[in-house]
Amino acid sequence: MDKGWGVVIVAAGRGTRMGTTESKQFLLLQDKPVFIHTLEVFAALDEIREMVLVTGTVDVERCQDWVKEYQLDSRVRVIPGGKERQHSVHKGLEALGTDWVLVHDGVRPFVNHEQIKGCMAAAIAGGGAAVLAVPVKDTIKQVNAEGVVTATPDRSSLWSIQTPQAFRLSSLLSAYESAEQDGFLGTDDAMLAERQGMSVKVVEGNYTNIKLTTPEDLQYAAFLLGGEKKR
Repeated sequence: MDKGWGVVIVAAGRGTRMGTTESKQFLLLQDKPVFIHTLEVFAALDEIREMVLVTGTVDVERCQDWVKEYQLDSRVRVIPGGKERQHSVHKGLEALGTDWVLVHDGVRPFVNHEQIKGCMAAAIAGGGAAVLAVPVKDTIKQVNAEGVVTATPDRSSLWSIQTPQAFRLSSLLSAYESAEQDGFLGTDDAMLAERQGMSVKVVEGNYTNIKLTTPEDLQYAAFLLGGEKKR
């Protein structure tokens, strides 16, 4: 029997580039925490059977309060994460009982249903793994420790990887367990899958699916939300 899709939303980071004392996932965007905007996108999808929000241990209680305030408590479980993002995702994966999983950053509130479903479909149709991404716009340079350019990769083959990233849950759990045994820390979930020889399909996303990291990102997010309300 198909157990459907689960989602792990990661909101345990303590990023410093936002320049605020509050963690970026808890900053208010039109009077609502950023991560709540993100949860609402996934909660509206019928395909999603389970949702797990992974946050810092000290933030679990207030996240539970927010989830209840926005009437998401019937859809979302809140659990404490680990030291690194990778550890937090691993905990989220272990909390799911579905066949498939989407892993998504809590500070990417502008992903849309078309993109999510496209990622899900590509994972099922392909090798069990798919990621949202956009073609790189700028020229990328490799630079050494002295600040000198050492190479210019061909931009036509470069993609900027986003989330969600979609996987067969058992395969991703295996990749995470292998990484933990080896003491390997990756920069995204697909990197761990790649280490296991999994084929990862790239699904073209949208440039508005930004990860809110800097004050400028927050200003742009407010602009995007304003545009959505006008449509």
